[in-house]
Amino acid sequence: MHNNGALPPERGEGGTMGGIGVDRAFLALERELAVFLRRARAASGELAREVHPELESAAYGLLMRLEDAGPQRATELAGFVGVGKATMSRQLRALEGLGLVTRTPDPADGRAFLVELTEEGRSRFRAVRGARRARYARRLAAWERSEVAELARLLHRLNAEQEADDRGQTARAAQE
Repeated sequence: MHNNGALPPERGEGGTMGGIGVDRAFLALERELAVFLRRARAASGELAREVHPELESAAYGLLMRLEDAGPQRATELAGFVGVGKATMSRQLRALEGLGLVTRTPDPADGRAFLVELTEEGRSRFRAVRGARRARYARRLAAWERSEVAELARLLHRLNAEQEADDRGQTARAAQE
């Protein structure tokens, strides 16, 4: 039986999911993603503390989003990172208290506010992000540029498909 070059399916303990055989490629992917995510969570904590010693690790992603996308409503940020309004409110209050973000009235809707980086927040974030990119460059120095680009392309595809799935689940939940 031909399986398009995938490794033969593993059966037995951990080898089936709901009665469907899981091939070794997916098991290897699961292992590698688990290691990658564990390291990414630890790195987020370190990066957050480099921005500010009192910054929560989850907040680094918020700062990155604000740097990349510019001022946003809290509801947009909550949707992007996948948290509720209450959690987002708490995180934004903490960031405001540290002087890293500010809220200003939304010119398009006076009842809403836009969240944006302060100059201090932008400066601290950019310094840490630059150091992070330099670490990536050192770690991947032996890789071909095309390999780095391929990894970025595949991760983008995985993320885009996950975002589409998440949007579909949200839409289905809203219809129920």
